[in-house]
Amino acid sequence: MSLHTKSQEELVERNYKTTVGFWIYLMTDSILFASLFAMYVVLRPGVAAGPSSAEIFQMPMVLAETIILLVSSLTCGLALLAFRYKRPRQAMGFLLATFIAGLGFLAIELTEFGTLISEGHSWTQSAFLSGFFTLVATHGIHIAVGLLWLVVLVIMYKKRGMTPKIARQFGLFGLFWHFLDLIWIFIFTVVYLGGVI
Repeated sequence: MSLHTKSQEELVERNYKTTVGFWIYLMTDSILFASLFAMYVVLRPGVAAGPSSAEIFQMPMVLAETIILLVSSLTCGLALLAFRYKRPRQAMGFLLATFIAGLGFLAIELTEFGTLISEGHSWTQSAFLSGFFTLVATHGIHIAVGLLWLVVLVIMYKKRGMTPKIARQFGLFGLFWHFLDLIWIFIFTVVYLGGVI
């Protein structure tokens, strides 16, 4: 066996392990969010004479959040396709749009949290609000981590070009971002729609 063939096999094995490891991470994150959803559903009736979800949720703002995050998922996918078809300028444009949409999503979420807290509806007021803040903020932290990861990936790409490792990292980032969009759809449905219906 030649040295070149051996190094290719090691690279394939390393890529396989990285990809499998990332899927295992996503599964553990799914368990985390499933636990948080279960906690929220159990705590939702415990309003402690405070406001219910129907009284405090501002659905137009939540709908805007949802649309922005779904658009960011589309632009992320388009960026990965642009890289695949050797169109780096388009890819960078789509990644910039993904980043801006992610920031917009976080800005709306922080505005919602700030408004609730300023009105006296913090996580300490009731079990319902404790569950709400924990679940939604955990998703928001994941979005912030994803945006940081995206910035690091773009810096690496600008310095080194599209190496196989960076291409794989962009693919894993895409999986992570789409996973967060899927989690948000569940949050939108269970927490917000379920809270106002």
